[in-house]
Amino acid sequence: MSQEIRNLEPKQLWNKFADLNAVPRPSKKEEKVIAFMKDFGKKLGFETIEDEVGNVIIKKPATSGMENRKTIVMQSHLDMVHQKNNDTNFDFDTQGIEMYVDGDWVRAKGTTLGADNGLGVATIMAILESTDIPHPAIEALFTIDEETGMTGAMGLKGGLLDGEILLNLDTEEDDEIDIGCAGGVDVTATRSYNEEETPEGSVGYTITVKGLNGGHSGMDIHKGLGNANKIMNRLLFDSFENFGLQIAEINGGSLRNAIPRESVAKIVISTVFDEAFVFDMQEIIRDIKAEFKTTEPNLTIDIQGSDLPKKVMDLGVQEGLIRAIYAAHNGVYRMSPDMADLVETSNNIARVIVKDGELSIGCLTRSSVESSKQDLANALRSAFELFGCEVTETGSYPGWTPNVTSPILDVLVGIYEKQNGSKPSVVACHAGLECGILGTNYPDMDMISFGPTIKGAHSPDERANIASAQKYWKFVLEILSNIPLK
Repeated sequence: MSQEIRNLEPKQLWNKFADLNAVPRPSKKEEKVIAFMKDFGKKLGFETIEDEVGNVIIKKPATSGMENRKTIVMQSHLDMVHQKNNDTNFDFDTQGIEMYVDGDWVRAKGTTLGADNGLGVATIMAILESTDIPHPAIEALFTIDEETGMTGAMGLKGGLLDGEILLNLDTEEDDEIDIGCAGGVDVTATRSYNEEETPEGSVGYTITVKGLNGGHSGMDIHKGLGNANKIMNRLLFDSFENFGLQIAEINGGSLRNAIPRESVAKIVISTVFDEAFVFDMQEIIRDIKAEFKTTEPNLTIDIQGSDLPKKVMDLGVQEGLIRAIYAAHNGVYRMSPDMADLVETSNNIARVIVKDGELSIGCLTRSSVESSKQDLANALRSAFELFGCEVTETGSYPGWTPNVTSPILDVLVGIYEKQNGSKPSVVACHAGLECGILGTNYPDMDMISFGPTIKGAHSPDERANIASAQKYWKFVLEILSNIPLK
């Protein structure tokens, strides 16, 4: 761990972030970070609770003179998205994140940084450990598995928390205050297929799509970024139509909440069409790269000769797969008619796997309107069921309905204006925050979300702005001093 991170201001925040990032914490494998957080709370002498799903709650009494203020819940999630570049040798299960300073930013070496939501966790840790920061009674809530299903928030039962105000520290623009968010559902299509012997007189190729930006499938879905699965499917569709391409394997994308950056397909072509196939593919690649030259300047598409696979997909299923992925919606489905520039509904075709007689297509569908979310999920289900897939919808979670009359919103807006001389943007976001879920068991809790500026979340380009962290820390301290009376 670079000492230069620990020397950044505010040191309380960056030191706790460095401590946290030394602990492996992939979603659904949070055992180490849960133990780390429980040990942290107990060493401070505070009541520390692990609930039945693995969330950790640490309760700290009010500082002197603040006992008459409302109890607050400070909340962030412990898990992080694990993404790395193909040429990065890194084991997320055993290694801590390797950070460095790059000008005005903190980055990681070839991996995600974990600032989402590690800077929020580190903030709460610093407040809990402090002896000179005024604050009301605090219930620190560290949830698990936010990134792959929000099962921690879903599993948190009513009655564990007494706080009247919740400060969620999971927003990624320091001039924004979030008062609402999208809900989501995982849509997964699966089926078996027959494999056939590779025809005689065939040649093998490996097609690789890489170099895409990727990014957060909620916050970045409106940016026109390339989706590796859709680009790959476009290549496969054309060559199947024109040259009878046959698919042996596809491995595209990774996590549902990350826009796919890479896809690899192993295919075969009849030797009769070999030369024409290569020529045609180069023309299509030029067209695609020209379309994405602004948003995806580093996109590369490689066609390389490879060993001839022994088996290929049944042609009937292959045709259904290619046409279904072409038909399945990806990207923005509907913009909000009520809030300017807010994506209401979207879908990310996140994962495509074809291998050994089994195929799977994984999507994450988001919307701030429940009926619109279901409408798009139905459209996807229809496209996939038409070629014989079994389609399941799992992990559904609700959105967070904006409350423009929130008392804590007034407090934060006033402090922001006083500190910065301008108004913050009061927004709803298309990402999935845990507030909507937590509100199901704590419906009377006044909730707000804010945070420091983080770019490129869910990708190896993730970076945290140093000046923004300083601005945000100052904001947090003033909020704690101005929590309303009971």
